[in-house]
Amino acid sequence: MKRFAHPFLLLCLVLIFSCSSDDGPGDDDNIPNPETGELYFPPVGSAEWETISPTDLAWNTEAEQALYDLLEEKGTDGFIILKDGKIVVEWYFGDFTAGDNHSWNSAGKTLTAMTVGIAQEEGFLSIGDSSMDYLGEGWSMLTPEQEANITVRHHLTMTTGLDYTVDEPFCYDKECLLYKNEPGTYWYYHNAAYTILDQIVTNATSTDFKTYSYQKIRDRIGMQGNWITAGYNNLFFSNTRSMARFGLLCLNQGTWDGTEILSDKTYFTEMTTTSQNLNPSYGYLWWLNGKSQHKAPGSETTFEGELFPDAPDDLIAGLGAFDQKLYLVPSENLVIVRLGDDAGESQLGPSSFDNLLWERLNAYIGE
Repeated sequence: MKRFAHPFLLLCLVLIFSCSSDDGPGDDDNIPNPETGELYFPPVGSAEWETISPTDLAWNTEAEQALYDLLEEKGTDGFIILKDGKIVVEWYFGDFTAGDNHSWNSAGKTLTAMTVGIAQEEGFLSIGDSSMDYLGEGWSMLTPEQEANITVRHHLTMTTGLDYTVDEPFCYDKECLLYKNEPGTYWYYHNAAYTILDQIVTNATSTDFKTYSYQKIRDRIGMQGNWITAGYNNLFFSNTRSMARFGLLCLNQGTWDGTEILSDKTYFTEMTTTSQNLNPSYGYLWWLNGKSQHKAPGSETTFEGELFPDAPDDLIAGLGAFDQKLYLVPSENLVIVRLGDDAGESQLGPSSFDNLLWERLNAYIGE
């Protein structure tokens, strides 16, 4: 079985497989708004983390083994379930341990989305501004007029209109950035258009994107891990608990144990609800369940129905290639993390494994 605890192996695989209006959110069904109990936050700078047993929660422990078996069968490395911030389940498989780092792949886009929001809150940028304001004229092969029409929000929502049919869709060199559609008129999961956000934040804040992200999020909530550049990809690697910490921060709408990490709740709402009408299942780099339609990475097709029929309607998710999963269920105060190998389809985001996993989770947690 492949193990991605070692960055080089994952980086090679990532390079092989390649992890209307857009005026704002369309609804607020997916806004994290914990209501089921007070949240616990593990202390920063400590390995301490309170636990609670599934028995105390009246979960169906008879279904636990089936969940464990599925995760093991599908090449999972690390898996965590938090309820009200406390650890209910923490499993590691094979030779992967709690101390091992794993790539989030495109689930790391959620970290980028929050970093952009913090930069806006601090007055360094506005997502309504043209990208050209932060990249300068000539950052692409577009005309100056075409460049001026692309905003930071278009990068956040996958609606830049840049050509995703180029030979290397991860390439953000000027020569790879060609015009295809008017911005805001077509949705496509285009990684190069996303990755440009790193340079926008760097130029706007006069601080390297990685450093800014560490200072504003990672270090303040007790995460560990680093952004690692692999070709045209900027991937975040951390241990499983660090992803769970970030999930808990987002479950509490950007506030960590009373400390505001992202205090701009308007931006947070926009980030975690429908951001445009072209793919209602997408916010600002977050996936949203419970919508009437969805589009998927690598496809131009609009599919009817929600992303994951067996998952809660209010689920929001960070989803990465090879089935990296960060699930938030606000109505139940749940954070669920799955890191590991590809579960079978080599998808860049949503896959059939999501629904299969939620079938087992529902049996264990209860619908």
